[in-house]
Amino acid sequence: MQTAPANQFEHDALKNYLLDHAYDEMFAAAGKLHAHYEPLLQHFASLPRNELQRRKQAADMSFLNQGITFTVYGREEGTEKIFPYDLLPRIITSAEWETVERGLTQRITALNMFLKDIYNEGRILQDGIVPREVVYSCKQFRRQMVGLQVPRNVYIAVCGTDLIRLENGEFVVLEDNLRVPSGVSYMLTNRRVMKRTFPQLFRSYNVRPIEQYTQLLLGTLRSLAPEGRPEPNIVLLSPGVFNSAYFEHAYLARQMGIELVEGRDLVTHDNVVYMRTTTGLRRVDVIYRRVDDDFIDPLAFRGDSILGVAGLFNAYRAGNVTLANAFGTGVADDKALYAYVPAIIKYYLTEEPVLKNVETYLLTRPKERQHVLQNLDKLVVKAVGESGGYGMLIGPQSTQAERDEFALKIEADPRNYIAQPTISFSRAPCLIGDALEPRHVDLRPYVLYGDKVTIVPGGLTRVALKRGSLVVNSSQGGGSKDTWVLSQ
Repeated sequence: MQTAPANQFEHDALKNYLLDHAYDEMFAAAGKLHAHYEPLLQHFASLPRNELQRRKQAADMSFLNQGITFTVYGREEGTEKIFPYDLLPRIITSAEWETVERGLTQRITALNMFLKDIYNEGRILQDGIVPREVVYSCKQFRRQMVGLQVPRNVYIAVCGTDLIRLENGEFVVLEDNLRVPSGVSYMLTNRRVMKRTFPQLFRSYNVRPIEQYTQLLLGTLRSLAPEGRPEPNIVLLSPGVFNSAYFEHAYLARQMGIELVEGRDLVTHDNVVYMRTTTGLRRVDVIYRRVDDDFIDPLAFRGDSILGVAGLFNAYRAGNVTLANAFGTGVADDKALYAYVPAIIKYYLTEEPVLKNVETYLLTRPKERQHVLQNLDKLVVKAVGESGGYGMLIGPQSTQAERDEFALKIEADPRNYIAQPTISFSRAPCLIGDALEPRHVDLRPYVLYGDKVTIVPGGLTRVALKRGSLVVNSSQGGGSKDTWVLSQ
């Protein structure tokens, strides 16, 4: 791999900043900055090393004091980790964001239409655009939802779509997260910490605000309340303190001014959901749920679950309570169905996708499966229902033993896997020690769908902090940084 130094400014901080074929967020070419990054680099280059480290420590301490942690399962040395945070913001121009916003609006609109269709008329299945077996073999397809009317026909009220940039700088969709998308609290706390740590730099850029997200989320949830409930009681349903995203659950409930509840705090009676309080039962109208379908109602789904509420699905079916997101939305973020989203957009909206997909091999197709098995050292293989970087093989970084193991898994259950080319997605500058080095990043904007589609300008930029790594998930050694969308 050929690399070139990116050092336009003669500064020690850039001595390890090397460019390769991946798109670089800061440098257009060796020695040539993207214009919107120039003030940022000049500001950082002007700070003494000890000052950078002092501010980095202040940011880390702020995260610690706020209890901003995540859980890593399966580690003996302890599970609670401070969420790694990089001081350099990722900057996106207004023109770039306008394309992202149009593409995400188009995508969530089409996916909502798809979910309504497959649980009702099934036109897209009858017309052969999406094979029936792909939908009906999905573990997230809920037969209980067939024929059920969803409030406002909104299945996906909250969505977190993962985007990456290709070598030409184009944003493409890596995957959709429609069930219980997480990470938005890190987006909000990253911004707060950044404004406190670099107030002068933040003011010098015309950055569009994101602080309104929780009120927009609250407004979206209110808009989905059952008919005849003008002042709905809204709660956030969490699996509890041992869940990896519990900090986020508590944070969002506090910011929205709604109750944070667990399954044991709720009860159903005559198909109405109530919350236990010190003054008696209080009706619940909208549930922002952070519990997967399988565990949310032991009478309708997994009978061994202690996280949910018995009878909740019957109350939902009766129209007495709204859940965001709706039951059964997971079928639309199955990684095998992802390959059909461009066709879904064309079918329902008669438009070309604004944001393209990454090329995807479906391993239920014999020719594609054979190609993948012969090229495991070059491809990325993903389990269709996994998240967080689990159940994945990155071919170029794998051993022969790992590839042999995955080959057996694919042969045993081809429906459970998809494969994609190994993409060297974009890299952004990060503070590594006392120097700036590029690291791979993705972007997860958060989309709200109630009376209308709303997207706060920005999102969670996740960073693969390990040199050479393509895995941005916090559970796999990744971190995050603030995302600045410029007003002009």
